[in-house]
Amino acid sequence: MDNLAEGLLWYLAFMFSMVVHEASHALAALKLGDSTAYDGGQVTLDPVPHIKREPIGTIFVPIFSFLVSGWMIGWASAPYDRDWARNYPDRSAMMALAGPLSNLMLVLLSGVAIRLGIALDWFYAPEYVDFTHVTASYQDGVLAGGAALLSILFTLNVILCIFNLIPLPPLDGSGIVPLFISKEKAVSYMDFIHNTPLLLIGLFIAWEIFGHIFDPIHTLSLNMLYPGAGYH
Repeated sequence: MDNLAEGLLWYLAFMFSMVVHEASHALAALKLGDSTAYDGGQVTLDPVPHIKREPIGTIFVPIFSFLVSGWMIGWASAPYDRDWARNYPDRSAMMALAGPLSNLMLVLLSGVAIRLGIALDWFYAPEYVDFTHVTASYQDGVLAGGAALLSILFTLNVILCIFNLIPLPPLDGSGIVPLFISKEKAVSYMDFIHNTPLLLIGLFIAWEIFGHIFDPIHTLSLNMLYPGAGYH
């Protein structure tokens, strides 16, 4: 039952985070002139349109990864107009940036909620920290569940923000590059990174890189959440 409850909390945090991420892409695209995702029903926090678009990445892979590893990975996506992106590479880059920024926002919001819980004497900084124990509750029941959910939200969104900022396709970080180069070079670059084999290679390399950068960034975020705690 404990594993089931933890799995439900993980899935709730995962789906909420992914939906916010993709809806942010879709909303940014709409505001910047591309209504493709809006027309597809992606400018919403309702998870159903996102699940329908990517059922494997939003249902099967998260559940399977939790059963195997005890934490969840997966994916969702928001469509966009490739011609619009080629015509406005700077706007396309801002659309790409919107996803990781939404995850950073969720890190900050969950951190504020944790600090509020500490101020109310509900939560405290645990001696040992892992994905589901960024904060701990003085009581069992609802408060303990809230502490676990906020812990997962905090860590999961650190993961999503940092991983997606790696500048390799198909991650959002590769889509941000046109902000820093000329339009002519940006169009050639965008055509290049949409090569399918490159997408698979980029994802593999990004995962290898992420294994080396996550721990120090996560530790830094924990010490910012708990100044003076000295996590390492």
